[in-house]
Amino acid sequence: MERWDEYKGHLVSVLLICLLLLVTACSSDGTSTSAAGGEKGEEQHVIRFAHIVSEDTPLHISALQFKENVEERSDGRIKVELFPNGQLFSSERETVEAIQIGNIEMSEVATAVMAGFKQEFSIFNLPFLYDSREHAYATFDGELGNTLTEKLPEISLVGLGFGENGFRHFVNNVKPIEKPEDLSGMKIRVIENKMYEDLFNSLGANASPLGFGEVYTSLQQGVFDGMDSEISVIDTAKLDEVLDYLTLSNHSFTPTISLMNKQFYESLPEDLQTIVAEEGEKMVANERKLTMESEQSMLDELKKSMEVNELTEEQVELFREKLQPIFDKYAEIVGENLVELANKAR
Repeated sequence: MERWDEYKGHLVSVLLICLLLLVTACSSDGTSTSAAGGEKGEEQHVIRFAHIVSEDTPLHISALQFKENVEERSDGRIKVELFPNGQLFSSERETVEAIQIGNIEMSEVATAVMAGFKQEFSIFNLPFLYDSREHAYATFDGELGNTLTEKLPEISLVGLGFGENGFRHFVNNVKPIEKPEDLSGMKIRVIENKMYEDLFNSLGANASPLGFGEVYTSLQQGVFDGMDSEISVIDTAKLDEVLDYLTLSNHSFTPTISLMNKQFYESLPEDLQTIVAEEGEKMVANERKLTMESEQSMLDELKKSMEVNELTEEQVELFREKLQPIFDKYAEIVGENLVELANKAR
């Protein structure tokens, strides 16, 4: 009996060794044995792409195209999971932090929020920096954009291109804004960027930062009297339901930047890195196009529910003069060389 037990023990050991050798041989071609692999059995890489805006925005529509193109071109080796409308994080700052530590792989956020991670990104949001959209695009796609993108790996990020939300305007529940003094005493929500706090406080307002996911309710409850925002965001977030006055001021522009976790990006095979980089560029280009095409029709709709006024050139000059100290302060912080690159792009 003991000899039989000993024989069974040897038999089991031999079978286990054979099984181990078989598994090793099957895996020796360098492909993953994961059941979640792509069509050819390779390891599948999952990109969790979270953002804070709604599904009907140019950003999300473009992200859907990114997902479709990346998955198709990679033959299923990459899967893109989209989480819109603040499903995972209520603020863009939280979203960026999640990318840095690898809780998610990707997002697209306002460059103003990035200033909290790299102060040079405030350059894009200096008041009245841009003469036109074309001027803004020239800075994103030129030497200035490249200079800032090269700084992202220092904070565990990779940049995949610049999109946009458009020019920002004043919106509030108190009265039309026609001169800087009209903002005096108003409780204003600002994005999570110190420059915006200083900007509105210099106009006499009481500014406080708040993540976008909480904005609608805070305005509805009267925590804030107003804010500044872009036409596309005011429309898609239905802010006209809780705000009465829209002043077309064009006081700053809102670039967005598509970001990915550096470690994840560098872990991708070279061919997949190429696909992600190329489709990232296509995504932000499509977003720009959609934003421009939809902005006028959105404004026409907002005029049905809001009182809309547009600043004259003379009124704009009053704001420009009032905000010049803020421009000068942050131009020094971000570096005069970056301001020169922005001006050179005109």
